Formats: sequence, structure tokens, C-alpha cells
Amino acid sequence: MRAERRAVLSRTTTEILVLFLAGACSSPHRQQESRQPSQASEATRRQPAAQASASDPLARWVRFDFTRDTIASSDIGELASHELAELRGIVFGRHGRVFKDQEIQGFLEGQDWYKPDSHFDNAMLNNVERRNLDVIRGAETRAHPTVELGDMRFYRDRTLSARQFIGRTDAELRILAAEVEAIHGKRFDDEPWVQQYFDARYWYHPSDHYTQEELSEVERANLATIAAVEQTRRHLAVSPGDMEHFQTVPITDSMLHGLSLFELRLLRNEIYARRGRRFHTPWLARYFEQEEWYQADSTFREPTLSPVEHQNVETIVAYENRIHEQLSQQAIDPDLLRGLYLEDARKLRDEIYARHGKVFANRWLQSYFTSFAWYKPNSRFTEGALNETEKQNVAAILAHERTAQSAMDAFEG
Repeated sequence: MRAERRAVLSRTTTEILVLFLAGACSSPHRQQESRQPSQASEATRRQPAAQASASDPLARWVRFDFTRDTIASSDIGELASHELAELRGIVFGRHGRVFKDQEIQGFLEGQDWYKPDSHFDNAMLNNVERRNLDVIRGAETRAHPTVELGDMRFYRDRTLSARQFIGRTDAELRILAAEVEAIHGKRFDDEPWVQQYFDARYWYHPSDHYTQEELSEVERANLATIAAVEQTRRHLAVSPGDMEHFQTVPITDSMLHGLSLFELRLLRNEIYARRGRRFHTPWLARYFEQEEWYQADSTFREPTLSPVEHQNVETIVAYENRIHEQLSQQAIDPDLLRGLYLEDARKLRDEIYARHGKVFANRWLQSYFTSFAWYKPNSRFTEGALNETEKQNVAAILAHERTAQSAMDAFEG
């Protein structure tokens, strides 16, 4: 799969650069709609007593019983994109869901039947409601000029081009790529913010047994395209998954620029994983076990690495160490924060605390730092232990987190 991604990257890099430089944006061909005729016996039940007026196309649906009656794509074919979003809001709103999307939430708050419930859970939805939501989301996907969050479920049998991801942020691209695998139940425990996002999706069913072998050729191709777009946007020379191409090719410092500490650690360990190393750190073991190329080898020994691979490990470790040292010794480089995902920014801030032994309540986070040889837990840690440079860096990272969080708040999927 990674070889396919590299092939797509080389094939689409020119296209992506031209698109971004030119600011081009073209609507994709809309996916053909699979229309299912409504059952005549239900047609009367679905029709309200009064017909919807042209000025209020949602009037019919405000009175519709989504818990019992099903809808077809043809029933909502005339609704505009924003009306479809509000229709989706009605299904959830009947259970009191509070939306972060201001337009949907504003629409719901204008309904006299809407009672917000901060304890809403997707478990409140029955199977009929879920089927209706799928029909609505499918219609929304067809109305989108480019691919948006939540759309990848409806592109499982259609290959997408780089052009269709124009305008998506780095975080959105990460979610879109993750969605391809989340459809099959992949867990993202190593990226808590991604896992939290999918836990809030009504269609998501996590599985502890997912592997990339479950992906179709179309899904693999779409993942490769998203990776190519993301790598071009972030100006990355190398990223996790690429180490098969560097078994005999040296990595330089300049090639590592733009990667987060989390990505650097994955990159370094991938060198060993490609040779079959078994990992005792739970989150690393899970990460590589889900990669279809990974084959654990009980006979693995350090000398299995080639001289170039040993050199690459040392290069990455030295680069990581410089970043670690900078966190406590000098003001953080703005370039290190620019474009950094919310969860990676939090890890960076937490590392400053971890260097002083902070014990974390989050189990995954505690496991993550415990896996570092330098981590020494200190139950008496307080922020007073930080030096002035560290305090300034914590403040800078927090400011970035607030910006990243505001972007995340718009992710409804």
C-alpha cells in the first residue's frame, strides 16, 4: 500500500502544485444516485397533512417521523446543501443533540420542539434513523463541490483525484484519510483527537481486529491521493510509511523539517518495523500491526539493519533530541507549531511537563511518556518546576491549541 502511495505521490505532485498555485477548483462529477422507489403503502404515512410551502422546503420534514418511516434519495433530491444539513440536524435534534455547527444549531434553536440535551449519545438513534441519516449524508456528499468531512463513506467505489481535495486543511485531510479506515472499524488510540472525532460519528463501529488488508483497491488509491496532497501541502520530503524507500538512501536533517515529534518517532521505529522488530510498547505495537506490510520476526536483532538504516536512525534521533532540548532552553520555533495538529500540539506541551516527571491521568498519554527512557515519574510535580523559557513555550503552544481547537469545533462529519 505504501508503494502505491509513493506511486500516486510521484504521479500527482505536479498536478497538485499546479492546482494550488493556480487556485483551481473544479466540481467533481457527481456520483450517480441509486434511486429506490418508495413503497406505496408508506407513501401516505410519510406525507404530512399540509404540503410544504415553496418558501419552507423543510416544513414537511419537521413533522416527519424519522424513527419509524424511511426516506429515499428521490424524496430529498430538490433540497439545497444547507437544507440537507438542517434536515440532518432535525434527525439528531429530536434527541436534543447540540451542534457545534452554528448554522445547524441556529436552525434547531428556532424550532419550538427542540430541547437541547448535553447528554445526547448516538446510542439514542434506532436503525431506521441511522438509515435515514445515511440517505441524507449521501445526498449532502453529492451536493458538495469538493470532498468534505464525512464524504469518504460514499466514495468507497470511486477513485478521487487531488483536485477534489482543494481547500481542505491539514487536519481535515488527516480526518478524511482516517475515515477511509474508520469505515472498517480501525481504532486510533495513538491519536486520541482522531479517535474522539470518530467516537462521535453515528456510523462508527470500532474493531480491535482491523488490518489494512480489508481495504479495496479504490480505497487504497484514495488514501494514496490524500497522502500525496497532504505531503505536498506540508512540504514534507518524507513521512511515516516511506521508510521502505530509505533502506539504502540516507536521510538528511532538511528532509525531516515539518514533522512532529510523534511522526519522527513513528519514522524512526518504522525502520525497525520494516525488518520485523516486535514492539513491547502497546501503542507502537498496535500501530504497526495494522500495517499490511508488517511481519513480526522473533529472530530480529539490531545488526539486521543496514549501515544506511543505522545512520538514518541516528539522524532522526539527533533531530528529535534537538527539538527536545529547545523546549526547555530556547523559545519554540514558530515553524514547529505552524500546521501542527491539535493533539500533536498537546503532546508537545505535555512533554515539557513530562520532562519534570508529571504523572498523567490519561492512560494512553502516560503509556506514551513511560515508553521514553528519560521519563521519571514525579507525583509531586507542579508547574512551578518549569523555568521561564518552558513557561513561555507552554503559553505559545496553548495559544496554538486554542486556534486549532476553534478549527476542530467545526468538524461535524
